[in-house]
Amino acid sequence: MALDSAWSREWMRRAADVISENRAELGALDREIGDGDHGENLERGFHAVLEKIGALDGDATPGAVLKAAAMALVSTVGGASGPLYGTALLKAADAAGDAASLDSAAVVAVITAARDGVVLRGKAESGDKTMVDAWTPAVDAAGKASEAGKSPAEVLRAAADAAAAGAKATEPLVARKGRASYLGERAIGHRDPGAQSTSLLLAAAADAAEAGTGGAEAGAGAADASEAD
Repeated sequence: MALDSAWSREWMRRAADVISENRAELGALDREIGDGDHGENLERGFHAVLEKIGALDGDATPGAVLKAAAMALVSTVGGASGPLYGTALLKAADAAGDAASLDSAAVVAVITAARDGVVLRGKAESGDKTMVDAWTPAVDAAGKASEAGKSPAEVLRAAADAAAAGAKATEPLVARKGRASYLGERAIGHRDPGAQSTSLLLAAAADAAEAGTGGAEAGAGAADASEAD
């Protein structure tokens, strides 16, 4: 099954829930190498996301839902998180375009665009101990799953699992970007909070897809790779 508006709305709902559930953990991770407000900021942002998408028409496309979420995050989340996640979702919305539903190739395009938005905004690359270290493995895993003929839900699960591993892999790294970079080797042993929240958000996307909220058959209005570019 391709993923439609119901999936994108459920993704944002589950994202808001998982961020709230993990607010304290994200804050603790951020206090170790940052200013400690990552969980609180994201919780506030995703509450705003739910209000924003709740005002959309019932037939809003996945791209429209992602764009509304992006605008909510940019306008309500301070620090680096708002611009980074806002840009990620805005680029993801551009990749989704006006398609009523997303097939596996389009899901890869959406995740890739989100990662590229983070790279563009944050000027970071893999190994810098940032959320890019979760996004890039997710993109790679999603691409391989799609090429293997996996369903959109399976593509998202592969991405989420890779993001979780990527987040864990930030622990031994020396930070080269952001506030954590001022700590030098003292950042070693601490997980990057942005990478951790990225893994949570992608897990929410996979959970929403596996819950059967996609609704649309893959051939019915699904975006192909060219539409999602």
